[in-house]
Amino acid sequence: MQKSSEFASPVLEAIKQRRSRRAYAPTPVEHDKIHSLFEAARWAPSSLNEQPWFYIYATRHEQPELWQEIFDALNDGNKLWAHRAPLLIVSMSRKRFIRFDSENPAAKYDLGAANAFLSLQAAHLGLNVHQMAGFNHKVIVDNLRIPHHLEPEIIMAIGYPGEVDQLPEKLQLRELAPRERYLKQEFVRNSAFPEEAES
Repeated sequence: MQKSSEFASPVLEAIKQRRSRRAYAPTPVEHDKIHSLFEAARWAPSSLNEQPWFYIYATRHEQPELWQEIFDALNDGNKLWAHRAPLLIVSMSRKRFIRFDSENPAAKYDLGAANAFLSLQAAHLGLNVHQMAGFNHKVIVDNLRIPHHLEPEIIMAIGYPGEVDQLPEKLQLRELAPRERYLKQEFVRNSAFPEEAES
């Protein structure tokens, strides 16, 4: 796995800047920037243009009770650092097509695309997004009274990057570690897979 943070080919600046940091500054995220994040998600591609995503967000300084209800669903390992995040977002997929009476098998994939757009817009705005699958499904459904047709998938902690020394020591090491990525030749081919040897 490549341990260098250098990019072998040109990419957008927002991709270069994006990291899943855990240290957050106490600075609130401005309203216009929050709306910009969801505007970016709005333009993500989706199967049949269903746009099967839904978000609930809360800021710690303006909706402390709602923020706490989201925070309470996180696993303990995420609570160690996410308690400083000024903005929490619950991202959900809509299970069924609106135009058809059937399940949407691409809903989770499409939500992932919307979350990726949101994350890159955040990086462009100088914000950090850390996506978390580590949360109690029942707690978040109960706390937010999420209807059955929506499935909570990922909770995001968002804010401006903070000082690393605010984190527990073991997390400081992870925060300062170089980004690790597979080399392109490890996950990209320009040919079909070779035929399997006959047994």
